Order: sequence, then structure tokens, then C-alpha cells
Amino acid sequence: MERPRYLGVTPPVDTTPSSAEEEALADELLATLKAQGQFESDSERRSREVILGKIDKMLKEFVYRAAIKYKRPESVARSYGGKIFTFGSYRLGVHGAGADLDTLCVVPSHVQRSDFFEIMVEMLRERSEVTKLTPVPETHVPVIKMEFSGVDIDMTVAVLQQPVVPEDQDLADNNLLRNMDPVSVRSLNGSRVTDEILRLVPSIPTFRLALRCIKLWAKRRAIYSNSMGFFGGVAWAMLVARICQLYPNKSASIIVTRFFHILLRWNWPTPIQLKTIETGSGNLHVWNPQTSLSDAAHRMPIITPAYPSMCATHTVSHSTKQLIVREISHGVGVADRIMRREATWDAMFEKDDFFRTYKFYLQVNVASTDAEAHNLMHGFLESRLRQYVTRLEHTGMFVLIHPYMNSFDREHPCATDEDEQQVRAGLAPEERPAASNTDSDGAGGEAASSDKDGKTVSLTTFYLGLLLTDRDRGANGKRCIDLSLPTQDFIMLIKDTELWDNDHMTISIRFLRQEQLPDEIFGDGPRDRLRSPDSKGKSKSKKRKRHASAVSGNGQAAAEAGQSPPGEDRAKKARVADAQVPSTSGVAVTGSSGDVPAPAAAEGDGQKQQPAPGAGPAVLPPQVPPPAKTGGIRLKLL
Repeated sequence: MERPRYLGVTPPVDTTPSSAEEEALADELLATLKAQGQFESDSERRSREVILGKIDKMLKEFVYRAAIKYKRPESVARSYGGKIFTFGSYRLGVHGAGADLDTLCVVPSHVQRSDFFEIMVEMLRERSEVTKLTPVPETHVPVIKMEFSGVDIDMTVAVLQQPVVPEDQDLADNNLLRNMDPVSVRSLNGSRVTDEILRLVPSIPTFRLALRCIKLWAKRRAIYSNSMGFFGGVAWAMLVARICQLYPNKSASIIVTRFFHILLRWNWPTPIQLKTIETGSGNLHVWNPQTSLSDAAHRMPIITPAYPSMCATHTVSHSTKQLIVREISHGVGVADRIMRREATWDAMFEKDDFFRTYKFYLQVNVASTDAEAHNLMHGFLESRLRQYVTRLEHTGMFVLIHPYMNSFDREHPCATDEDEQQVRAGLAPEERPAASNTDSDGAGGEAASSDKDGKTVSLTTFYLGLLLTDRDRGANGKRCIDLSLPTQDFIMLIKDTELWDNDHMTISIRFLRQEQLPDEIFGDGPRDRLRSPDSKGKSKSKKRKRHASAVSGNGQAAAEAGQSPPGEDRAKKARVADAQVPSTSGVAVTGSSGDVPAPAAAEGDGQKQQPAPGAGPAVLPPQVPPPAKTGGIRLKLL
């Protein structure tokens, strides 16, 4: 008997078609995504096509210039070719309005990768359409980031081991990888993986609709960032594709619901695969936890389907794994309410409460008086921030370290040297405490004196939410937390690059309580911190009640006026010293440090979950535990 054919490494769970009600829910999902602005207009589509055409012409010119550089005959230099491929959300057909554009530049063998980051970068600088040009050559997959006519574009490069790249070049042939350097293989795999995903899903329209939903959900819940240790776009795409393989005839509404249920019960680190891993005939490393210690260390492996198979989620840390599982658990409750008609799809896309969740935060700032150099350093810092998270995790002092996936970028005009020093420390001039004893030179030596007209300082800020363990407490109930070693190591990592300019750049790390966070990051939302689950029924002190009432009643008006909310004492902020880098003094933080609440559970989360067909009852993982109440905290950053 002929073995039945199916997509994936296991047979489908359910091959029956969706009901009329499930199809109706899929139609409602499509309408909601359109209302949420997740589809581009015809003019945007045409604009992207024009941009791709311009970049393709630039690539051929770049190959020509590289040929002349290496003294190739000018008569044949134009014939070497070069071709642009797209991958990621654009190639998958799930990009929305304002989405970035992932491009792969395929070049012939005479071109060096260093040429791409020299000649091509100079060519891009000459284009008036190009802004925010940020080459990032020192990363797992080297990339040039930029805006081209207002569209965010990531450009990677792969050098083929062949003299010419024709217009009909196909990337599916594994023989292309022979003798190719590992970095080019990783770059090439972006396009190869995207094409293979589309080949391995039973229904592309259903896959695309479900993936649009999951991508928007992940972004709204702030867990969409490979560089920060969460899942990137290709990882989310492979997860949705796997669910489509298990339910090949179901509508997108069922795919989304099954997505949450199956992943909630997944036995990590069992890998998720779309097909059997190919060993290949080349000498390339293929993901194998049996032979590789680094592969065995992956916490949530999702394996790419194109040879050589790699782990798309190697950046996931102990903390980000907890956060991903927590959000999936939250998604189960929301999806079930939608299926029971107790909620609409809008409930799936509610924003996260990162800045109201934790009591303590680390604020990582990099500032520069050179805007172009600052763009370069921004990309480098973002690609390295997860290494700081790993270093902090190894101290054993944290239950959880939550990196926020988005940065905050500002430009501050500074009229005085004092203003500039405050911005370099991560404080806007108007936020300057009345009395500050912080070291003004930060990490970049003495701040340069302002010129007559002042200067503009570019500032990029990242945030880490902290959930502390209940350890290192003295007899008086206070704890001493020494983060000087991991912080120093991270600062040296950032400064040990050619991108660092000690005369114009400063890096600083500050420890903040929730009430010290700047107003701008809350937008029009509330500032008051979420309550801990175990504090239910307990009354707050009168002082805390008055403060909460003042914030909820007048916080928005105060923020619009550029003032702190009523009831918030600026002198209290000044009591917490700013952790300047590389200051050698400790940073003392005193006062009560109550429990840190877990994020609010969605309505219905506590109800019994419906098991997937053929599966046992769902077992919800515990929420991230809040620490015990403690006395004061003494923190040393450097």
C-alpha cells in the first residue's frame, strides 16, 4: 500500500474542513487586520517595486566598481551581473503598511564582503533618498540598515562561488553552497528558507492570514525581536507553518487558536521542524544537538527547513523563554474567548504593560554629538544588548530580566554644557534633578564644551525590566546587589569596536524605580504600576492611595504640560543616584521595595483550557513568581 503523502515530519492531527462559524471568524479576523492597518495600499506597493528596481541597478553598478577595483577588464566588468532577492515578510506576502523590506544582494566571486561595506555604503551615502544609513558588519548576519525613500530596508550580501550572476539565477540548488564561506551561507539562507516555507504549507492564503495575526500579536505583546532574545519574523512564520501542516484544511481562525494551545504544551527543547533535517553532501554545519554543545544549549529550537538547517532562535535566553511562554499562555485565554464569541479579535492585539509591570528597571543609554556615527552605534548596541542580559542572568540575582524590544530615540538641543552632560547621562535637560552629584563625564570622558550656539545630542535608550530574587539579604532585611562586573564587561564590549568614538560618544546605565520612568514612554496610558496577584484584598497605605489617585486623575494632563504627575516629588527622584559609566563608586538605592507584580491576566485566562484534538488536557505553566517583600536595596553598578 502506498504511504499517504503529507507535509511535515508527522501526519496531520485533523484533516476535516472548518465549519461555517470558523470560516466566519476567519473573515472577521481579516476585517480586523485591515482595520488595524496591516495591509499596504496600492501606492505603497508601487513605491516598494520602484525602490527594489533602483537597488537592483545600484547592485550591478557596485559589482562593476568592485571589478574595476580588482583590475578586471572594463570590457567585461559590466557583464558580471548581480541580483536582488527579497525574503522575510515581503517575500512571504505578509508585510503591512510601513513594514521593512529585507533584501539579499547576490554577487559573483570576485567581490569581497568588505567591498559591500565600503563601496556600496559610499554609493548609498551619495543617494538623496537614503537616510539613517547604518552598516552593521560585525554581527551573525552582516547587514546594512537604512531608509530608502522612507521605507526601512535591511540589505545583506552573499558571495556566490561563480564568476557571473545571471538574471535567472536560482538559489534552490544546494550545490551553490559548495566552498561558500559560512557568513554568505547564513545570508543566503534568508531567501532559501522563505521560499521553502511557502513550499511546505498546504494553503498559502490561510497561512498568510494566520501569520499576519500572530506577527501583530507578537509585536503588540513586545516579544517580536530576534536581537533581543525573542522570536524573529522567520521563527514566527515557521511556527505558523507547522500548525498549518497539522490542520491542513482548517481556516485561519482555527490555525491561530491551535497555535497557542499546541505551543503552550510543547515540550521544549524538543525542536520544531517543518521537514526532516537534510545532512547534505557538503562540509557545512547542520543543527545537531547530539554532536554540538552549542546546539544542545538552545532553549526553544525552531529549525530552518533549507539546507544547512540552523536554529532560528539561538538568541533565546532563560528570561526571554519565560516571557514567550507567559505570553502564549495569555494568548490561549484570549483565543478561547474569541472562539466562544465572548471577545472580538481586537482583544488579541492589546498592547503590553511592560512599563507598568516591574518595580525596578535598568536604563541603557548611548549618546553622541555625531548623528551619523550614532546611527552606527545604535545598531551595534542593539545587537549586543542580549549579551548584557546573559551576563546579568549569570549573577543569580534575578528571577527574570525583561529586555524591551523597542528603543527610544531622541535628539536634544543642548544650550549649555550642563544640559549636554545630563543628556549623556540619559536625562533630558528638563528632567535634571535640583541637586545632582553624578559624575558628568559618563563613559566617554569629559563632555565636550558647548559651542556658542549649543549642540544637538542624539540619545538612544533601551530598558530592561528586573524581577529580583529573594537573596543576599542582611540581618536588617536589606539586600546588596553588585552588578559591577557584568556591567563593566558589557561596557568594554561596546567600547571595544571601531564604531566607538570616545570624544563624541557616551554610554550610561541607570537604575530606576517605576515611578522614575520618563513620561514619554507611557504615551497617553496610565503610569500607575499593576498590582501584584498576592496583594488582592490588601489595602494600600494612605500615601500610596493618594499618589495612585493623583496619577490616575491628573497624570495625562500633567504629561501633556511637560510636568510630572501631581503627588510625584522630584526630590524623591533625586535621591536615587544615576549610575554613570565608568564611575567607580557604588550606587545606593534605599527605601521600601515591595513586591513586583506579574502582568495582569486576561479575562478568562483562569478558565479551563480546551485540549487540542488528540491531546491531553492543557497544563498552564506558573506565572513568573513575584519576589517576597523586602527592605531597602543597595545596588552597585560600577
